[in-house]
Amino acid sequence: MSNYYDVSVNPANKQRRPENRRDDTFVKDLLHCSQLCRIATRWNNQPFITPTNFVYDEANHRIIFHSNVVGRIRANSEKHDEVCLEVSEFGRYLPSNDPLEFSTQYRSVIVFGKVCVLENEAAREALYQLIPKYFPGMEAGREYKPITDQQLKQTSVYEIVIDSWSGKENWEEKAIQIEDWPALEETWFEKF
Repeated sequence: MSNYYDVSVNPANKQRRPENRRDDTFVKDLLHCSQLCRIATRWNNQPFITPTNFVYDEANHRIIFHSNVVGRIRANSEKHDEVCLEVSEFGRYLPSNDPLEFSTQYRSVIVFGKVCVLENEAAREALYQLIPKYFPGMEAGREYKPITDQQLKQTSVYEIVIDSWSGKENWEEKAIQIEDWPALEETWFEKF
């Protein structure tokens, strides 16, 4: 996996708060527990973001999701295979006495990779990985009908092969406060 944070490769990677950066274990954990992701694709120079269900297939270092046979994701990904995926969760708003330090508790992961449409058995196998994430314990051929070839023709199943990722977290109890301005009353920290 490429070094996402290498500023010499991409100067945009310079971080204001590098202490918020998290390791691969954090990234994997958030990908496993997140219920929704947002996938960024593009048509020429126009970006699009689409929320969707997904599963992180750790063994194959990929993300699996599906969409309609026709539509924005399918058309965009067939034209440009580079994608970006985001998952996040949020906590409390964090007030400050410094206008640049108002903040929010958050955890987030950004994934960069290439997307492709899976076909036939690869698509069926991927769907069988996706379903149990949202419906644990349900099994094809027992609780629901096995996926037929005809049904596979009615959906697009994708994999994102992961090139790089980054994880960040700010779950502080309070935002940074400055000393050259009166401190906020404690009640402000309880309101948000």
